[in-house]
Amino acid sequence: MRYIIETYGCQMNVAESNAIELLLMARGAEKTESTIDADVVILNTCSVRKTAENRIWGRLGYYSTVKKRNKNFRIILTGCMAERLKDEVKNDAPYVDAVIGTNEKNEIASFVMDNKLEKEEKYSFLPSYYKEGEISSYIPIMNGCNNFCSYCIVPYVRGREVSRSVEEILSEIDFLEKKGVKEVTLLGQNVNSYKSTYNGKTVDFPSLLELITPHLENIMFIRFESPHPKDFSDHLISVIAENKKIAKHIHLPMQSGSTRILSLMNRKTTREAFIALVEKMYEKIPSLTLSTDVMTGFPSETEEEFEETLSMMDVMKCTEAFMYYYNPREGTKAYSMSGQIDEKEKIRRLEILIKEQLERAKKIKSARLPFKTEAIVLSVTRDEKERLLAKTEHNDMISFLPVNEHKSGDIVTLYVTELNGNTFRGEEIV
Repeated sequence: MRYIIETYGCQMNVAESNAIELLLMARGAEKTESTIDADVVILNTCSVRKTAENRIWGRLGYYSTVKKRNKNFRIILTGCMAERLKDEVKNDAPYVDAVIGTNEKNEIASFVMDNKLEKEEKYSFLPSYYKEGEISSYIPIMNGCNNFCSYCIVPYVRGREVSRSVEEILSEIDFLEKKGVKEVTLLGQNVNSYKSTYNGKTVDFPSLLELITPHLENIMFIRFESPHPKDFSDHLISVIAENKKIAKHIHLPMQSGSTRILSLMNRKTTREAFIALVEKMYEKIPSLTLSTDVMTGFPSETEEEFEETLSMMDVMKCTEAFMYYYNPREGTKAYSMSGQIDEKEKIRRLEILIKEQLERAKKIKSARLPFKTEAIVLSVTRDEKERLLAKTEHNDMISFLPVNEHKSGDIVTLYVTELNGNTFRGEEIV
């Protein structure tokens, strides 16, 4: 049995595709990149934006032509789009052999190999999400979301929050240690609302980090995505500040700088509370760098409220930002809100946001030069074969001249002297 897996969307989907592949390989299936050789394709899909779903419809059309040439070729659609549009896909794309929702992903290997599919009532975590040979790994620790932000489809396609057991998480950390992984990212749609029990005690997210870090030896640092500001406690800030194994680059979604828009978004915070959180984090974690998610063009957003978002970006001082304009998702509360903004205006605001952030990030990064840092070797650089590319705990990419031979995953000490675009340049220190 030869398979193709295509993954779209978030890091959780990437992790789940890795897990599906492990289950297929354990059953003797073989990966291929060729539609001529493949027996089955698995499309692990995203529904966050309409553009993501449009792309999947295009891929389904392509694979329908493959199926016309090979009637035994099977098409499996899974993930959030499969959950959201299950009936529509069955009606409009009858050539798809199975539409498998988010709760049944762990049954895909059985369907591929045995043509059996059990209905699952709730989400369950897979045994491992490791991809052979990788030095950066994902560990899903929770799934789903209870927040119901008014623009977001995730609670409807992922369901309510479910936390993975502490025992399973620690077991996977120990497994990744043996595999030589150097960087781990804990994943959840609302990762810092994690809650479980361990040895008879309640474990929240900062307590989980305190349990994990003693297990880290070869693993250089641990990250987490995506947190919610409302769950970013003082305890969590102190755990990050006090533990060297937790990367000091934090992704903190902002979405808007306007209290009124945040309320319409159901973000459960205010401009003032968010600013206070950011200032506290910078105070308690001196080496902190931030990234964020930010949206413009939300229904009824005024020019003044857009300006509040721009000024909030000045407060955050992000080295990275994931910026986008509001994309209506049918089934969410914001979809039917009054004051929908013209797409040209949304694009105009987004272009301003992007321009200012690129300039800001360049200034912030340049101000750090020169500096000395440890980094994880990734690969040879694309354009300069004599140089290697490495990644730091602050998510910096550094092109450097090596003194010694290195392989992916080696830890090097670098002296960084310049910035070229988004990539730093430096040399190895022995």
